[in-house]
Amino acid sequence: MGKNDKTEATIENRVYLFESLAAAFLEKASADLAGKNPARRARVIRALADLAFVSCAVADTGDQSPKAVRKKVLSAVELEEAVDVAVLAQDDGEDEPHAED
Repeated sequence: MGKNDKTEATIENRVYLFESLAAAFLEKASADLAGKNPARRARVIRALADLAFVSCAVADTGDQSPKAVRKKVLSAVELEEAVDVAVLAQDDGEDEPHAED
């Protein structure tokens, strides 16, 4: 299998995995995505981005063990949580409403 064939197969795997995961997720969350609540819509979009990342991580690490793939995904989540905390710490102090539902 040439490099282009492998790249195309990886892209196809990414698309297939994302399509499957997103379809299952959107079956439950489509009302929030189409709804008028911006906080709920943002959570659904964030979840779709996370599903896309997981799809890529799984498709791109076919030569690694499930444990290694899990570690890659979790390390990305931990890194992002640290960034989110840093952003919250830099809050500009404005009284902006935050949805907690």
